[in-house]
Amino acid sequence: MPFLSSTSCAKMGENQITAEEMEQLTLDNNDFLKSINVNKIKEALAHEDLTSAVGKIKDYLEQQDRVELNIAITGESGSGKSTFINAFRGIGDEDEDSAETGVVETTKVPTPYPYKKYPNVKLWDLPGIGTPNFKADEYLQQVEFQRYDFFIIIASDRFRECHAHLAEEIVKMHKRFYFVRSKIDANISAEKRKKTFNEQRILDAIRKDCIEGLERIGVKSPVVFLISSFELALYDFNHLEETMERELPQHKRHVLMLALPNISLEINERKKKALEKNIWKLALLSAVVAAVPIPVLNASLSLTVDTAILVIELKRYYHAFSLDPASLQRLSYRSGKPVDDLKAVLKSPLHKEINKDLVIKLLTGSSFAALEVAAEYFLGLIPALGSLAAGSLSFGTVYLTLKLCLDGLVTDARNVLIAAVQSSV
Repeated sequence: MPFLSSTSCAKMGENQITAEEMEQLTLDNNDFLKSINVNKIKEALAHEDLTSAVGKIKDYLEQQDRVELNIAITGESGSGKSTFINAFRGIGDEDEDSAETGVVETTKVPTPYPYKKYPNVKLWDLPGIGTPNFKADEYLQQVEFQRYDFFIIIASDRFRECHAHLAEEIVKMHKRFYFVRSKIDANISAEKRKKTFNEQRILDAIRKDCIEGLERIGVKSPVVFLISSFELALYDFNHLEETMERELPQHKRHVLMLALPNISLEINERKKKALEKNIWKLALLSAVVAAVPIPVLNASLSLTVDTAILVIELKRYYHAFSLDPASLQRLSYRSGKPVDDLKAVLKSPLHKEINKDLVIKLLTGSSFAALEVAAEYFLGLIPALGSLAAGSLSFGTVYLTLKLCLDGLVTDARNVLIAAVQSSV
């Protein structure tokens, strides 16, 4: 049975593209063609230097993972900064490379904690604020404020003047910040003992108290996110993540989305949308290379390039959706669900190790006729791609393979999350 079918291709055409989307897509792809330096790739191929050409392509693909993102986490001692950092990275307080936690201040100097899969994305644990001699402007100079893309200011009860002064100085330095009220799970747990317990009313009261407190000390129109580091998928984490993502530059937005632990169906869906945007570009890259007029090399070259593109991107999918053994083991520990039960819901052929042999198997199992029809359809959407007719088959192969593999892994990730939640209710 072919991995791709004419039915699959027909489904791909069901989603209509608006004129505005098509115009943006054309602009994005034209910019993309310039960014990958097609001329250098063609030059390498003209000298029959296949290794050099493929190396340049791989370098472009891996550039996305080299984007730096530095997030500063600050607040008073005991506010839960370190626990928040660990949760944000998808690990526990006792896991290897976790931020040190404790009832007293454990951070004396800014300390970076990178994501294991994305080492250029770092959460920085900053020394605590709120001491009698605290001065916000001096503090920011000491922690080298220019290093960070934005700040998260954490409080475990009420926000105080030190939080407001710090926020004011951050604004002066043209940086963004976010107020986070931590340990919400502890507040909810304490209130559950009351007969009149109502979770939403308690959350509304906490939020109102935080906002009014910040307004009293001079913060205008504050936004406060309620977070539990032990139940990160609950309360306002999705809203916080969505806000940070929206306010970051495009290239940093993408790497933040990939680095986030896949802890909710909402994040699962947003990861899918972020990765889908890249599929056009990768398929176009394949088409550009296949269209280079070097008959002797073309068949071998096209397969080599397509394989390289697919291996790198499919591994990105695999890790972004936390389907690797280490991530599944951590989810098993947190949810109480046996890891074998989580693995049992994985149906995609990619749920195991992704390598060159597997990708070649997917490519050689594709339906030639279906790909040709799909390639003509997709390339026909964008007039600027008409000159790449010679690479249409490569375009269709990469596009549909990535799209269907992404759909399969998204479904697997969704089923794993559902299985984990069902085990804990």
